[in-house]
Amino acid sequence: MRIVYCIPATSNSGGMERVLTRKVNYLVGLGHELIIITTDQRGAKPFFPLDESVKQYDLGINYDENNGQGILAKALAYPRKKRLHKQRLQALLLELRADIVISMFGDDSSFLPKIKDGSKKILEYHFSKLKRLQYGRTGLWRLVDILRTKMDEWTVKPFDRFVVLTAEDQGYWGALPNIRVIPNPLPFTSDETSSCKATKVVAVGRYDFQKNFSKLLQLWARIAPQFPEWTLEIYGDGDQRCQLEQEVKELGISSSVTLAQPTHQMKEVYLSASIYAMTSRYEGLPMVLIEAQQMGLPIVSFACPCGPRDVIHDGEDGFLIPMGEDDIFLKALGTLMASEEKRVCMGQRAREASARYEVNAVMNKWLTLFSELVPTKPTAGL
Repeated sequence: MRIVYCIPATSNSGGMERVLTRKVNYLVGLGHELIIITTDQRGAKPFFPLDESVKQYDLGINYDENNGQGILAKALAYPRKKRLHKQRLQALLLELRADIVISMFGDDSSFLPKIKDGSKKILEYHFSKLKRLQYGRTGLWRLVDILRTKMDEWTVKPFDRFVVLTAEDQGYWGALPNIRVIPNPLPFTSDETSSCKATKVVAVGRYDFQKNFSKLLQLWARIAPQFPEWTLEIYGDGDQRCQLEQEVKELGISSSVTLAQPTHQMKEVYLSASIYAMTSRYEGLPMVLIEAQQMGLPIVSFACPCGPRDVIHDGEDGFLIPMGEDDIFLKALGTLMASEEKRVCMGQRAREASARYEVNAVMNKWLTLFSELVPTKPTAGL
């Protein structure tokens, strides 16, 4: 089976790129032909290693070159880029004649079902329906976010299948006949797990509005004096790095906080920690949570939409904290920091819970979906 994925770029270090690499490499291992089409690769190498048999095409649209420009410049450039994107993608797909084409809900999602290349079209969403409404914008921009959320509803309907990551998000979209729930697979498995004896809390993600690491730093400043031997490490990068570095200084927590660069050695990061903390405003299905579970870490997370409610069993393998309840978050974090026995017990349960996200379990769901859409070319089972 020839399968095409469309994504802005594979050079980013985010969870979507990591999951795509995991799925593509798995499908190649089953004998399928995999192709990735990008718009903003700019000659960069994939951040995560791809099987050498995976073909990659970049359309050279470069939407991101207008980032940081004024709204007028972006408004003038975007329609032209969108037209060019459709022309180039259509020409390539007509040449490739894939069985299945999958959009990662990028700029192609609005026109991909209209391309009549003979392939079945799948749209997969790595956030939640409420994403745009949680940007925190006001006034005219708030109205724009509401309108774009409504447009998303129209966008998903023409696809043969629309895949979301959680049951929670499925509920937000309503009774769509084409909707399916398939979580992301674990990007790795490990024979080792954390001993939960280290005095370290870890967090991972982009330094941006969504991840809300500013909140985590504020919470850490409140609890750090009670646990002077403990440290917090936040792995990531992004537009807010300078802001977060300044906040660390202003909060007086430089001695216990490290803003670390992204790394490929994530297993080692989790093994060196005893607790995972997440303060995101919104998610899709946060890979960092299921990674942390695989490595035997108990989790303290705000119950943002979407993901944490699907991943964490409150009080068993972690703590789900109502959004905005900082004091409850600190109490849960303090409970784990004060008790190695509690960390070990919850960490063991977290490890057990991660089994439902192992790659074979998740990819079997994708293989079943592919077989539904292309029954004349059944996919080999496991």
